[in-house]
Amino acid sequence: MKQKTILVGVAGASASGKSLLANTLIEELQSEHLCIISEDSYYKDQTHLTMEERVRTNYDHPDSMDHELMLEHMNQLKEGKAVDVPMYDYSVHNRKEECRHVLPARVVIIEGILLFTRPEIREAFDLRFYMDTPLDICLIRRLKRDIVERGRDVDSVIKQYLETVRPMFLQFIEPARQHAHLIIPHGGKNRIAIDLIKTKIRDLID
Repeated sequence: MKQKTILVGVAGASASGKSLLANTLIEELQSEHLCIISEDSYYKDQTHLTMEERVRTNYDHPDSMDHELMLEHMNQLKEGKAVDVPMYDYSVHNRKEECRHVLPARVVIIEGILLFTRPEIREAFDLRFYMDTPLDICLIRRLKRDIVERGRDVDSVIKQYLETVRPMFLQFIEPARQHAHLIIPHGGKNRIAIDLIKTKIRDLID
């Protein structure tokens, strides 16, 4: 009998520890039956927009995401089919030309800020985890990440945080935490939560 693919969603504020949790699970479980996908890969294609217009896009609003394509890929993975996931370039606010070929795995972890905001998306997950990290900690992490990894300056990061990141968190992301099966405090370094999730995923893989 063919095994079903289990979809695990990890949501929460920007820089709340979603990627850290997902990557820690990948690293510590060391299983060929486990893979990770970022919701950021599904930002809509903006080739038709100028750079100035791309900069003004609200990337924390659900409308910035191609959730239709993501849901299509989620369903294909559940059917045991491989998918070509878009790759996103933060420096130009647009998708790259190449895609990432993702083979179906026993457990697929998808991490992103807006995963639980749309019913059809969140209901496709078998397990839903929400990273509950204080916003001041998230802002500090975001500053470090965007300046070091994405070539941003301090003023632009703070401006975006005040104008879109925080308001969209309060409007969309935080209310969606009620749909999580497990709320994880203290970010991606919560050792007890990591060990509990690892045990659950091992059970699913086995």
